[in-house]
Amino acid sequence: MRTLSARSDGPAPYLSDVSSLQPRRHEVLIEVVAAAVNPIDVFVASGAAHPVFGLPALVGLGWDVAGRVAAIGPDVTDIAPGDLVAGLHDDLTLSTRTHAEQVVLPATSVAVVPPGVDELAAASVPLNALTALQALTPLGDGDGRTLLVTGAAGAVGGYAVALAAAAGWHVTGLGRAHDEAWVRGAGASGFVTAPQPAAYDVVFDTAVLNALAVAAVRDGGQYVGVIPPAPPAPERGVSVSAVNVRADGSQLARLLARTASGELEVRVAGTVALDHAGSAYEKLAGGGQRGRWLLVP
Repeated sequence: MRTLSARSDGPAPYLSDVSSLQPRRHEVLIEVVAAAVNPIDVFVASGAAHPVFGLPALVGLGWDVAGRVAAIGPDVTDIAPGDLVAGLHDDLTLSTRTHAEQVVLPATSVAVVPPGVDELAAASVPLNALTALQALTPLGDGDGRTLLVTGAAGAVGGYAVALAAAAGWHVTGLGRAHDEAWVRGAGASGFVTAPQPAAYDVVFDTAVLNALAVAAVRDGGQYVGVIPPAPPAPERGVSVSAVNVRADGSQLARLLARTASGELEVRVAGTVALDHAGSAYEKLAGGGQRGRWLLVP
């Protein structure tokens, strides 16, 4: 079985052969159909993430996956071999993750992909949609409060705009001028190309602007980031936190249902064979991508 790995001395991800996997009692074995490449994968593959997250020298790559269940552990009752599922691998320390031909995940980390969601595109949903949902859920319903989403045209930002608007937030998206139509179409009622100081009740900083984004929060408001090990400094009574995304099959099932209904849009930039994974990593590292590149074994 082939898997994509990275070493702390980086910088390029590389393919290696490992033993075939077997599910334990609460796990499912998935034959990978597609796996998305995310900025965090590029960060890990570079070797720069190892000291930040305290990773071992050798780690696997990949968070998202869509695929067919090949085998299940004896305690798995709600997923069957042959099911098309999507899931999230949230353990950065393991040597085999989703950029591979097979992956083993806890059954609680996956959800059956409903009709109406393309089996390849399903791989682009878990990390980004769950990050957005888990960042917004602790904030409660918007009730007309103001929310700035930085990187609003990005993968996490786009989901955040749609989910927040549906939850009653007055959403402003921060992005490049040419992304305004898409961001407004996703649900934002406002759009800016530069943050206004002390103007928003909450800022969800998917673009990692850090101090610049904190400055956009009103006094006593909230800042939510996406890099837990390195939060920006608080100021003016602004509370600072960061979402530490976790696998949750129940939440993912609801997000996939909202995707199937058309409420949430999936965006796929293209597909790349696992053998040529480096080209997808290079495209993402170059920036300006709209939608996820998917690795296909």
